[in-house]
Amino acid sequence: MTTIGYIVGSLSSTSINRALVEAIAKLAPEGVEFTEISIRDLPFYSEDLEAEFPQEATDFKRAIESVDGVLIATPEYSRSIPGVLKNAFDWSTRPYGNMSFNGKPVAIIGASGGPISTAAAQQHLRAIMGHFNAVVMGQPEGMIQMAPGLIDADRNITNDGTREFLTAYLTAFVTLIERVEKARA
Repeated sequence: MTTIGYIVGSLSSTSINRALVEAIAKLAPEGVEFTEISIRDLPFYSEDLEAEFPQEATDFKRAIESVDGVLIATPEYSRSIPGVLKNAFDWSTRPYGNMSFNGKPVAIIGASGGPISTAAAQQHLRAIMGHFNAVVMGQPEGMIQMAPGLIDADRNITNDGTREFLTAYLTAFVTLIERVEKARA
């Protein structure tokens, strides 16, 4: 079984990025399981909290470490990633020298209504993940322009071309995960 943890960089109950990841999970082939790694309950990072490391942060770190790969769906806020997502990543690096993403296969995707989708946010996120020594999937890039009705209420992709692209995207990510696991063996 290949386990993919997913992080949604939005806290919104109507997040299109959550809808996107849930739709991708429905495309998963047999033997691939998706599980959410929530950022909702993480406190704001402060070095002052490290003396009594918050359980929410410990749980977040363990969730990252327990999966084979992490899919991050980021919205774009002001041409970058949301603050809640950056906060989560800051917790993933603590305590010093204990980075949860070190060597972890990561895929980045995002959806927005605009024509360039989440390109700027994804570029920033790639830089952050590079610093964390994550193994980031380079291609294909996943910048989805979310049109009304592209994902239905049951989290099905209604456009054949988008469904084919997302299936190929997921296949590429699973291949990266397998390649990383093989290299470690």
